[in-house]
Amino acid sequence: MQMSSMPTCWPSSPPKRLASPIRAPSLPTISPPIGSGNGVARPFETSNHGVNNMRLVIVGAGFAGMYAALSAARLRDIEGVSPEELEIALVSPEPTLVIRPRLYEPKPESLTAPLQDVFDAVDVAYVQGSVEAVDTKAGTVDVVNAKGERKSLQYHRLVLATGSRLFRPNIPGLADYAFSVDNIDDAIALDRHLHELAKMPASAARDTIVVAGAGFTGIEAATEMPSRLRTLFDKTANPRVIIVDRSSAVAPDMGEGPRPIIEEALHKLGVETRLNAGVSSLDKSGVTLSTGEHIETMTVIWAGGIRANPLTTKIPGERDKFDRLLVDGCLRVPSVPGVFATGDAARAACDDCGNYALMSCQHATRMGAFAGNNAAAELLGVPARRYHQEAYVTCLDLGDAGALFTRGWDRKVEMVGEKAKATKQEINTVWIYPPKPERAAALASADPEHVTKL
Repeated sequence: MQMSSMPTCWPSSPPKRLASPIRAPSLPTISPPIGSGNGVARPFETSNHGVNNMRLVIVGAGFAGMYAALSAARLRDIEGVSPEELEIALVSPEPTLVIRPRLYEPKPESLTAPLQDVFDAVDVAYVQGSVEAVDTKAGTVDVVNAKGERKSLQYHRLVLATGSRLFRPNIPGLADYAFSVDNIDDAIALDRHLHELAKMPASAARDTIVVAGAGFTGIEAATEMPSRLRTLFDKTANPRVIIVDRSSAVAPDMGEGPRPIIEEALHKLGVETRLNAGVSSLDKSGVTLSTGEHIETMTVIWAGGIRANPLTTKIPGERDKFDRLLVDGCLRVPSVPGVFATGDAARAACDDCGNYALMSCQHATRMGAFAGNNAAAELLGVPARRYHQEAYVTCLDLGDAGALFTRGWDRKVEMVGEKAKATKQEINTVWIYPPKPERAAALASADPEHVTKL
């Protein structure tokens, strides 16, 4: 795969060093840190540090947001610019990275990693709250904190790294009766529900788990479930796991190569499938499929796909069918000066061969690093870097049947079974976690050209 010979890209009008083409650089700055590693958010109150300060605001503390902040701080450090001259502020409800790719596992409450110490180490200001509105003309975001207080935060560059959320269509009973592993609260609710089931007498409804969706998330949730249920239920229980999908085959997006391995794993684990069938409705008794079949169950796990966070709709720009903002080669939103989108919030070309970033941790980390670098580059008056990610792998957990590792967009199978399982565990427990809260290590980890280099 060949990328364009131009590794860098300028905005339409290259900015002067530390000068903003959007607004005069006379902004209040976020207050200095309160301690280090104490998990306390920086306050909203501001103080004026002078007329040369700039502010880069990053919205979201997922994989893309974390690496956007680290990469911006890295470039600021390389250029010898102080945090007072270029402030980097990250807004999120908590200074915590949720290890979302692992939420199908037991004990989901343990699947987070603290970020406050990492941010402190690289002089990134954490602002507690959720962004509920964006005014791209004024260059502000409206932040609502945990107390319900609303404040306006100005920016010179904005990186939207708000991630994605589960798509929940208007199916009768779905909102009331379906579980998910989409976010940590949902995963904890499912885990608690499974523990409550273990206290009940055995029955067809108790012992049957229906997973709606035969994609990546659905397969991982379904193949993990037999082991989870054996651990929770008594030895006489005979749990059933059923995958339901409208497609004619499991893993419809993974292609023909990996599918026989996935099907063999499902057979080995006793996981049933209902293909060419959708979910029509849910109620207390179970789930009714589009084929007319009713499955008696107390547990339906919805894994029906994801959409970009609705905040993308606050940005004037083109979006794809997943509500991702269309971005240029440097991850800018072309219709809005000074705004970048990254991770699951952006539809970005990975190469010149027609491949686009998927809504995945693998792409979000590298996209985040490029977006943060490029937003800072515009403020510092240095060339931005064109995002590229030619390498692509998948590593699918198959529960007690091992795992499956593929390489390339054609998903050529490289590893299966226990060898692939060991790789999956290393990815899930080492590779995707934040760097150590040490300045040099944290900054080095965010080199855009080396993040997720496979």
